[in-house]
Amino acid sequence: MAVPNLSDLRPAAARARFRAGLVTPTSGWCDGWTQANLITVPADRAWDVLLFAQRNPQSCPVLDVLEAGATSGPLLDGAGSGCADGSPGDIRTDLPGYRVYRDGELTEQPTDVLGHWREDLVSFLIGCSFTFERALLAAGVPLRHLERGSNVPMYRTARRCRPAGAPAGPLVVSMRPVPAELVSTAVAVTGRYPSVHGAPVRVGDPEALGITDLDRPDYGDPVPVDGGDVPVFWACGVTPQAAVTESRLPLVIAHEPGHMLVTDARDEDYLIRTA
Repeated sequence: MAVPNLSDLRPAAARARFRAGLVTPTSGWCDGWTQANLITVPADRAWDVLLFAQRNPQSCPVLDVLEAGATSGPLLDGAGSGCADGSPGDIRTDLPGYRVYRDGELTEQPTDVLGHWREDLVSFLIGCSFTFERALLAAGVPLRHLERGSNVPMYRTARRCRPAGAPAGPLVVSMRPVPAELVSTAVAVTGRYPSVHGAPVRVGDPEALGITDLDRPDYGDPVPVDGGDVPVFWACGVTPQAAVTESRLPLVIAHEPGHMLVTDARDEDYLIRTA
């Protein structure tokens, strides 16, 4: 039997692979289907996280908030995603990598969080820039991390987010090298996806963000910026993970950066159409 191209997989098929233990970055998976960041906190801290997201919408665009204890929701209902039995996805098992923080310290990086689950946990699905990568490719903008088969590089910046109660921390950005002549195209394309970070926060000059070494990302893999390319930085959904970590919340469950939740929403659902 032929092995399907990863970009051709439906969300349910991808989630089944991750549920079975596959650990891999998800950039390039499930072409046309929206991916999301995950941040899960106890209910008594959920309001602060929601307020933090509201105050920092470019880095923390909320796609959905699940009820306390819920492990699925409308974006994981299986409808139209190739799920033969119509069963919904499960945020405890269906990502290819998790991080568990206790009192701000990273304690585990499991492939599921069944053993950590509690009925008082509230999960936020945050928009991901992988959602607009298909549109960038369609516009002729190359994606160097895909060419290399690596994760996208992500950096903690010197730019502080607006705090909200306990959560406070730095803006995190993802970086993609873009040919200089295509930078304006990349800005225009991604600007039409405000629900998944939108236009870049910075073009070139990484030191203006406090990034001193592009070869040493805080998350993900380094991707060289070759001659003719310009480093372009987008707000990243790892930002709330950095904030709740710095704030030393007692328990946080999150995705492994770059290892996203593949949802049953379509990328075009988050596209602003023009006449």
